Amino acid sequence: MTPLSFDDTLEQPADALVAQAMQAFDQAVAGQTGFRSRPGQRQMAERVARTFSVPDLGARRQALGDTDDNLSGAVRPTGADELPPRRAFAVIQAGTGVGKSLAYSAPAIALALARNTRVLIATATVALQEQLVHKDLPALAATLPQPFRFALAKGRGRYVCRLKLERLLGPDGQEADDLFADLPPSEADSLGTGGFDARRAEWQTMAQALATDTWDGDRDSLPVQPDADIWQPVAAEAASCTAKHCPLFSRCAYFERRKDLVGAQVIVANHDLLLSSLGSRVLPELDHCLLVLDEAHHLPAVAVDQFTRSMDLTRLRWVDQLAQRALHVGAALYLSDAADSPRLAATLRLALQEVARFAMDRLRPTPPAAGQGTGRLRAPFGAGDRVRLPRGELPDGMAPLLQAALDAADAWLEHLAGMARTLKAEIKDKPEDARRLSNLYAQMGALAPRLEAVADTTRLLLAGGEQAEAPVAKWFIFGQTGDSLHLRAYASPTLPGTVLRQQLWPRTRAAVLTSATLTSCGQFDFFMAESGLAGDDAATALEVPSPFDFAAQGRFEVAPTRSDPRDAQAFTADMIRLLLADLAEVDAGALVLFTSRDQLRQAVDALPDRLRPYVLVQGEWPRTQLLQRHRAQVERGEASIIFGMQSFGEGLDLPGRLCAHLFIAKLPFAPPDDPVGEARAEWLQARGRNPFMELTVPATSVRLAQWAGRAIRTETDQAHIVCYDKRLVTTPYGQRLMQGLPPFEQLRREN
Repeated sequence: MTPLSFDDTLEQPADALVAQAMQAFDQAVAGQTGFRSRPGQRQMAERVARTFSVPDLGARRQALGDTDDNLSGAVRPTGADELPPRRAFAVIQAGTGVGKSLAYSAPAIALALARNTRVLIATATVALQEQLVHKDLPALAATLPQPFRFALAKGRGRYVCRLKLERLLGPDGQEADDLFADLPPSEADSLGTGGFDARRAEWQTMAQALATDTWDGDRDSLPVQPDADIWQPVAAEAASCTAKHCPLFSRCAYFERRKDLVGAQVIVANHDLLLSSLGSRVLPELDHCLLVLDEAHHLPAVAVDQFTRSMDLTRLRWVDQLAQRALHVGAALYLSDAADSPRLAATLRLALQEVARFAMDRLRPTPPAAGQGTGRLRAPFGAGDRVRLPRGELPDGMAPLLQAALDAADAWLEHLAGMARTLKAEIKDKPEDARRLSNLYAQMGALAPRLEAVADTTRLLLAGGEQAEAPVAKWFIFGQTGDSLHLRAYASPTLPGTVLRQQLWPRTRAAVLTSATLTSCGQFDFFMAESGLAGDDAATALEVPSPFDFAAQGRFEVAPTRSDPRDAQAFTADMIRLLLADLAEVDAGALVLFTSRDQLRQAVDALPDRLRPYVLVQGEWPRTQLLQRHRAQVERGEASIIFGMQSFGEGLDLPGRLCAHLFIAKLPFAPPDDPVGEARAEWLQARGRNPFMELTVPATSVRLAQWAGRAIRTETDQAHIVCYDKRLVTTPYGQRLMQGLPPFEQLRREN
């Protein structure tokens, strides 16, 4: 990887900027209660400072004149060629205990203030967002000499829309139609009058809390988190929002929180919001801010999720409802061309029905005959059957049908966009009629995302092919409710690196990507490829080791089962036998991580009466309550054993005796039925490559390191880790996985 040059002309010399940033870092460390010098933390802070001192922010550079003709070094006034802007990206793996939050935030903030720009921190989890906003940044603000403001950025959908809530609770009868249309199809089809009344009661409670100022409109601040079918109909969304022209704008929860971002030098967001808002003004422009991506090992998966598209092909009630709403808007505005909406709607409906009919005839799975499999590309036959298209190739005759649907969707979108512009102008010009007109806009906008989904999904389904840089995964899910068949189409990019290289990095000038687990089997290669930074001369990589003495603090023991892990039934029975024997010796806090719900269920069923009172099972209590019970049991000197799934393998902070024992049931390979993973593996195989070694092993290495990382959280922890998967010691890739772990003392048990 080409090293960066940390010099060149800036608003201040690079070395001066770095020195200023490191002075701020040293002052922050000195001001932290209980902190002591950590060489790795300072090493990381210096790399952050150097990375953020290099890039051009905002403007592009121009070539300088020849020194003989232009001794002053001034920029040529005419005819100068533009040079690409200077960029700098640092990929930093910082082991547990390094203190990476302080290592990136202190120098980044100091440089942002010096360069008159802002810091955008994007995390993967709500827990880290809250830690930064409520703990780390306030502590840092108390130690740095120059004041700064910080704010939390959330997506619009985390806030209530007062206008939608008002409409749903109104007396005009419109609310039930809106609810049926706006809910996911599975909810809408099963919703009756009684269901609506039950939801209405919860919405009335929300409205009362808003009216009495006992709730700020943020979903996360509700005492009990509402289910999706309660929240979705009242959630704010861009498509139905008239912003400052809304009659309730002055009391809008979302825009009130947006005010906090205006004067903030540090904004804390998440990966989803970062990627979903590219090209908009929701967050600071990436060519004029310093970007930190914490928990960066999640970024590739988030990128794939963000750019996956889907559309319903059989539940099309919304098409007619959208046409009717467009007619209402047209009548209100005296728009003669609004009469085109029913025709455009009928064209789209017919096109989607043709696609559905084709898929039902050519792709719909049939129940397998007795004793026969279900086919390589199909999910098991049942209520939700998945059929993936091999190599992403559309069956003969399908492309013209999809193209017709795309043309119809694009034509209608263009028509509705013109109506929306006219309606917004009318709202602006007639404030006395803003409430009625804003309601019309909201009613039409509430369904517009479905039309956009049709356009986006059909466009992606038509993409790909042999000449494409990256393959597209394409699949259909067939379902049945009573006698009614339904069908949904999906399309997704399969190479996150390509997506990020196209969508994120061209917009970005300065970025630090950090996590405790960015290497796979000891190498950065996998993450660099997955993140789209492989081969980018602006990117450097640094591994900062943990200050912990893993060899003295932890033992990693492989306790192999007799059964082959690929024989799920025999392996699970064998693993549970060994696990129960080990659990009988636990006298403090323990965490058991399972790779499937069936594994966890069988282990719970096998618990002897003596152990059951000490076992806390994920899902039996809310996460916070479960951890409180765990802590209380350990503090009483009792054993406490958490049974958890993969989501408990990351983010749990259980220091000391809270996790003196960690048991890993099986190597955490990705689920075998992921259509995106299947399509990507198929693409690699067609090119003579080995998807297991290129994809599966590196991804499993990251996940296993995350799981093992639950055991040692402080310099004084002592923990015993046991894994029951013998492939760690019987296969070559198992040895690679062991190399990717912290340097624990490694043992092998003879069973």
